[in-house]
Amino acid sequence: MACHHMIANRRLVLASVVALVVLANTPVWAEGAWPAKPVHIVVPFAPGGTTDILARSIAPELSKVFGQQFVVDNKPGAGGNLGADAVAKAPADGYTLLMGTVGTHGINRALYPKLPYDPIKDFAPITLVASVPNVMVVPAETARANGINNVRDFIQFAKANPGKLNMASSGNGTSIHLAGELFKSQTGIFMTHIPYRGSGPALVDLVGGQVDVMFDNLPSAMQLIKGGKLKALAVTSATRSAAIPNVPTVEEAAGLKGFEATSWFGLLAPAGTPGEVVSRVQQEVAKALSNPSINEKMLLQGAIPSGNTPAQFAALIDSEHKKWAQVVKVSGARVD
Repeated sequence: MACHHMIANRRLVLASVVALVVLANTPVWAEGAWPAKPVHIVVPFAPGGTTDILARSIAPELSKVFGQQFVVDNKPGAGGNLGADAVAKAPADGYTLLMGTVGTHGINRALYPKLPYDPIKDFAPITLVASVPNVMVVPAETARANGINNVRDFIQFAKANPGKLNMASSGNGTSIHLAGELFKSQTGIFMTHIPYRGSGPALVDLVGGQVDVMFDNLPSAMQLIKGGKLKALAVTSATRSAAIPNVPTVEEAAGLKGFEATSWFGLLAPAGTPGEVVSRVQQEVAKALSNPSINEKMLLQGAIPSGNTPAQFAALIDSEHKKWAQVVKVSGARVD
């Protein structure tokens, strides 16, 4: 009998020890326990691009609500893969988030033979922040000097200068790169692709005339279009943008059937991040995006705010994979 007691007691002690060990290794996600320190939002491109603009528009709102700083960290390189990979391998504790893009989570898997992360398995989608059309822009000076008033004029100009034109992008595999590749394949013109580490540095060279054309995300190009430094020839979406309604679509402007290449940007966490954290961040981002001042500012820049659920965002990522794999195949795009 005593022996049974001892075994039972031992089992009880063992169970208690196991329970304590499990507890010690399980973060306590009580209301208010997270965040207990600053949260980092990694932007996988240089400052000045749309990914950066959108991250910086929501970070202060999240800082206010959660009472901890949400810090934006720019980690550019390899078409967004460097920053995305850093977040994929970060601890799943809610303190490192990614502002992912159609490039990092839709295009790159089809374009790069060896991606250092898995865009589906390594991440927990939080919410789509915004989607944006891209805009085909040329330096205003170049347009004036060569009589380029529309897309057809540009195609003529490119055909008259075979192999001389350079097309800038924010990096290999971005929607900016792919929109240009799609344009090249549908018009039969050749342009040399020059990838940068983000839209910011690419736009500086475009305005300066070092490169000839770019299919930039609308929000980052908007001020330069309004300021008369860049000429907008067309938007790459299926319909016109309310932010620049007088600019036609590529399909309208050049008769390129079914031409569409839009971008999107959303928050993701490393896979395994507690569901409570994911849903709290999603709810607060959705609230921030419905705030009239933020909402209006985004729409004026040409971004369409979202704030959808993690499940809706996951479904979008899944469908975008399939779509862009096709575009990569059709356009013959490759990593230069």
